[in-house]
Amino acid sequence: MIGDRRGPRGERRPSTRYPTHLQPITMSNQTTYLAKRCLAEDAVRLVCDGDFIIVPTGVGEPPTLLTALSTRRRELHGVSVAQILALRKYDYIDQATAEHVRPVAFFYGGATRPGGQAGWIDYIPNAFSEIPSMIERGQVKSDVVFSMASPMDADGNFSISLGTDYTLGAVAKARAVVLEVNPHVPMARGNCKVHISQVAALVESAEPVLEVGLPKIGAVQQAIGKYVAELIDDGATLQIGYGGIPDAVVMQLTGKHDLGVHTEMIGDGILTLVEAGVVTNKRKNYLPGKMVATFALGSGKLYQYMHDNPALEMHPVDFTNDPALAGLNDNLVAINATMQIDLLGQCGSETLGTLPWSGTGGQADFVRAANRSRGGKAFIVLPATAKDDAISRIVPTLTPGTHVTTSKNDINYVVTEFGVAQLRGKSAKQRAQALIGIAHPDFRAELTEQARRMHLL
Repeated sequence: MIGDRRGPRGERRPSTRYPTHLQPITMSNQTTYLAKRCLAEDAVRLVCDGDFIIVPTGVGEPPTLLTALSTRRRELHGVSVAQILALRKYDYIDQATAEHVRPVAFFYGGATRPGGQAGWIDYIPNAFSEIPSMIERGQVKSDVVFSMASPMDADGNFSISLGTDYTLGAVAKARAVVLEVNPHVPMARGNCKVHISQVAALVESAEPVLEVGLPKIGAVQQAIGKYVAELIDDGATLQIGYGGIPDAVVMQLTGKHDLGVHTEMIGDGILTLVEAGVVTNKRKNYLPGKMVATFALGSGKLYQYMHDNPALEMHPVDFTNDPALAGLNDNLVAINATMQIDLLGQCGSETLGTLPWSGTGGQADFVRAANRSRGGKAFIVLPATAKDDAISRIVPTLTPGTHVTTSKNDINYVVTEFGVAQLRGKSAKQRAQALIGIAHPDFRAELTEQARRMHLL
């Protein structure tokens, strides 16, 4: 990893050093900036046939550059654009021009999910924490990087704070790095910087960064959140996934004290706890006093909070999501959602049978991190039913074709609106009993009968 160094116990510590292969700057930073500044339609001409373009997670995607790429797409052939959680449907996300420019998903978002389900947008299976190493080893190409970035500082650095994730690793391998510089992107602290000497071209934009509101929280989500919140102790360190249930948990933590944050995503739920004085990071034993995240997804208020804030550091995902590092936090609590779970505890969080929906993301990373943590707790949360109580999400076996996201060996707590099942260390029969106990009452008799046929009861 770029800038790798070790702490007193041998653990990896974050660093903001840059690769030693960079050439010395021969012009002043400002002169270099002006020389590399150009229009978006000129910047995208750095893309060649067959290139693999890396784009950051979510709101880190650069709209001006991706719009210009869309305009030019019919001039290109065999170009791929890869990212996690694409949020906006640019014109290049088009089956009719897929032979020219084709999206590739590390994790399906709203813009790419229909194409994934139709079969013309492909998916690269991955654990979020391992994408940088896949890029470094050449298993995933990185020819060109397009990213949003903050304005340049006096030292010639830009911050890719909204999506540090795998993007910093891609920058180290890319032939061409193109930044969309926007004054609304925060200059965050941490290992999230790109130097002007690494940049081939840059364009300027001033559109507000895309804001993503909190998911809808209903009675079911609140009930699940209450169960989870009761099991979170003062001083715990949180990883919060995206979704209505994780945010429902956050909303019920305002009475806790001295919580910490070591997560992949920072959002407005966490910001609410910071403003309430609940998150202090004082009792973290790994990077105490610091919140750590790898991408942001929220409001303009959140993005302003991130700017030059000494309480927050943004780092690459192979640092934030490394189970060995995140697990150095005592009492690490990981809260993530799934769509279906079988009676052994296998979680299908990313497909509906063979139909793709999202991706692995960091769920497996943080379940394993919490299992490594002294006093850690990994929660998988889900409503007990779907389609207005017509379908049980707790099933004897996963729907054929479902991708297993969290394995039976890693599962710990499972929570529905009907209670909590603690599965780690339990036998197959004990697991079946516990999961049936938190299923919707209308399905418990049927699940019990099916469990007997499977010799689980």
